Amino acid sequence: MSAVATPSAENSRVSALLDGPPRVVDIGLDLFGRELDRLGVSRVHVDWRPPAGADPRLASLLARLLTRRADIEVANAEALRRLVEGEPALVDCRPAREAIGLPEHVVLHAGPPIEWPDMCAPLQAAVLCAIRYEGWAGDDERARDLVERGAITLAPCHHWRSVGPMTGIITASMPVLVVENRAHGNRAHATINEGLGKVLRFGANDESVIARLGWLRDEAGPAFGAALRASGGIELRPLMARALSMGDEMHQRNVAASSLLGRALMPHLARAARETTVLARLAEFIGGNDQFFLNVAMAAGKAMADPAFVAGSTLVVTMARNGTDFGIRVSGLGERWFIAPVNTPRGLYFPGHGPDDANPDIGDSAIVETIGLGGGAMAASPAVARFVGAGGVAEALAATAEIGEITIAEHPHFRIPALDDRGAPVGIDARRVVETGITPLINTGIAGKIAGTGQIGAGVVRAPLACFIQALEALSS
Repeated sequence: MSAVATPSAENSRVSALLDGPPRVVDIGLDLFGRELDRLGVSRVHVDWRPPAGADPRLASLLARLLTRRADIEVANAEALRRLVEGEPALVDCRPAREAIGLPEHVVLHAGPPIEWPDMCAPLQAAVLCAIRYEGWAGDDERARDLVERGAITLAPCHHWRSVGPMTGIITASMPVLVVENRAHGNRAHATINEGLGKVLRFGANDESVIARLGWLRDEAGPAFGAALRASGGIELRPLMARALSMGDEMHQRNVAASSLLGRALMPHLARAARETTVLARLAEFIGGNDQFFLNVAMAAGKAMADPAFVAGSTLVVTMARNGTDFGIRVSGLGERWFIAPVNTPRGLYFPGHGPDDANPDIGDSAIVETIGLGGGAMAASPAVARFVGAGGVAEALAATAEIGEITIAEHPHFRIPALDDRGAPVGIDARRVVETGITPLINTGIAGKIAGTGQIGAGVVRAPLACFIQALEALSS
């Protein structure tokens, strides 16, 4: 026989509940919780928000996609599989004219497409500097005239199987690192990271910038290419997984990854270098540049993301900024860009600079966040959280947990020791971004808004929600 509670037993339980202190779960608004705290009442807070910010139109679009949920989940699973199971290998370094067939008088830039008059000052300065570097014009005035007359073609790096940090400039003679995705056979490319100081990627444009670019073209690039070809290729996914376990998130912090790559590359460089002085310069260049691996990580990210275009998928496979606009591309929507004004980073500034000096965010490096690293992997690198002004360990853990709200999986290969070796959140879903109102957090450098200034700090920035709303509208049509 089943036991039946008697009225006296029920009354006893209710009495015991009423006699004890209140146990409260508060939902949503912080106002309720603050009042309970003032009264000394123990509580559990549930951070609930109405879907899509209680916007009826957006809620309707999300509901429309629910009718295709089964098909979307199948497409997302395939897109995610392609993304996380990519096998990037660094295989070569060649001039862009050879590696990607880039013609003369073409300048590639970071971010979505943009017209010359709409470019920010650092990007314009970098374009003019690249024209001078190539010898197409002798000074900025003549270079500007070429651009304004249409004698120079401007195009996004992403349209040429490439990515570039900050301004992202690539021209025909610049050596580009070649990353091959051996799981799918596609390739992606990025320039060699220039190092610190006045550099083209931050819009610096004096003769020292051109001199360094010339050295990369004439000495470093050919040596790296010879070494990489002799190596048979350096597998990057295991290297990146190890660097993540050593405290890198591979956007702001690349110390471990740069060291691991240098160690793998150095024997082949030693055999390829014809002179010890050349080898010494290359060793000093790699050893003195903690961000050497950033460009490699970006090319690896693009090589892994490009095969993940799958009809019907809602996963974000491209995020990029040009200093004016932020653009995304979504797996199921092909090459179409969804664009909104870019935000300005917040973070820490070098002495003599502050927020008023900062240019809005710029660069293709958010491809790193697209594959589960960077801001989404902040828990692996709390030192970065402190460096960019985002707090410490607790804030780093919170940043990764937050990204988990808008992704669909944990990465099977990129694992975070501080989270008991759980995988980094991966697979940003445009639906979840709009539903939660949480936009991806991106680690980034900060460029000065005045042309020629260069880097003035480092920080974090949020992707604008408007891009994802546009994508949601397209997905639900």
